[in-house]
Amino acid sequence: MEYKDYYKILGVERGAKADEIKRQYRKLALKYHPDKNPDDPKSESKFKEINEAYEVLGNAEKRARYDQLGTSYHDWERTGGRPGNFDWSQWAGGSPGGVRVEMGDLGEMFGGGFSDFFNAIFGGLGSQPQSAGGTRGGRGRDIQQTIQISLVEAYQGTTRSFRLDGKTIEVKIPPGAKTGTKVRVSGKGESGQRNRGDLFLAIRVEDDPRYERRGDDLHTNVEVDLYTAVLGGEVSVLTPGGDVVLTIPPGSQPGQSFRLAKRGMPALKSKGQGDLFVHIEVKLPAKLTNRERELFETLAGEKKS
Repeated sequence: MEYKDYYKILGVERGAKADEIKRQYRKLALKYHPDKNPDDPKSESKFKEINEAYEVLGNAEKRARYDQLGTSYHDWERTGGRPGNFDWSQWAGGSPGGVRVEMGDLGEMFGGGFSDFFNAIFGGLGSQPQSAGGTRGGRGRDIQQTIQISLVEAYQGTTRSFRLDGKTIEVKIPPGAKTGTKVRVSGKGESGQRNRGDLFLAIRVEDDPRYERRGDDLHTNVEVDLYTAVLGGEVSVLTPGGDVVLTIPPGSQPGQSFRLAKRGMPALKSKGQGDLFVHIEVKLPAKLTNRERELFETLAGEKKS
């Protein structure tokens, strides 16, 4: 198995602070996002690699564990260790020497498209069985497992299919799910003498570089040119539910925001829906034609007089 340098993938130093890591992740995720690079398998692969790196470095627990592993791995390399001979077994399962809970083919469901390296080192984090009355009355233990979904999946609702005991199980994740939302799958935990415990899926919603989520509201930035900001016009805004046209009034200012009602996230436990707030970024022309320069100079002169 190959060691992955997540710091190198994101292009940050090992001592980088959390906010710097997040900024760099957002920058790269926007650049390689599949929506911007349709039919480009290299960009899609890079996007997945970036997300995997941020999944580790953006989480304090996983980052600390990864740094500990990195120190051990690099020390081993410096002593003449050869690729392929490193002892990964002590790191598998969520903690050095720990025990990883496995349930048939559930790993395929929870892997989230991550690499073998990630699944071997971090697949056990958060998947230790949690007791719900232990095994009293012959009931098996409950199990909690974290799964990752995209923001668009959280908006639309989604499903995850996996095999358990030779049967295909489909779990529905409702629209509006947040990080920390738990979906209970009855009777799919550990086996007991009389019956099984339950499986709890702890949802983690991936960051989407196009949106910032605040409760059920979403915030996004849209670039408009100088002329549209000054004279007014229309601009297309991408929402999780599709593109909408936003009317920009004359004299709009940089950073000004506009509210698109009920274009945010669905409310998890009601029929309500949040709003989408669009913040405009005015793009100034980098180069002016001679005619444009004349007009700007005329306006500047009129303002002074």
